[in-house]
Amino acid sequence: MLKIFYTPSFIKQVGKLETDLYDEVVEKVELLKKPINHGQLKVHKLKGVLAGRFSFSVNYKTRIVFAHISKNEILLHAIGDHGVYN
Repeated sequence: MLKIFYTPSFIKQVGKLETDLYDEVVEKVELLKKPINHGQLKVHKLKGVLAGRFSFSVNYKTRIVFAHISKNEILLHAIGDHGVYN
């Protein structure tokens, strides 16, 4: 099981979410802890300025950007719509 860490900016962004979306984020982060669920979350590598980071879908509109700190640790960087990639 992966251990999840959060940047201060990620925590700030999550704090601004509506309750329904917040609950969905919590559910998806729990799924992220088990690599077997990564296909369901549509985890994929990012390119360009975000090369070396990954993203997964919370829902059709919302994405979370993260990076691997180590083999068993992940750092969540940002959450938002497709503009989170900018």
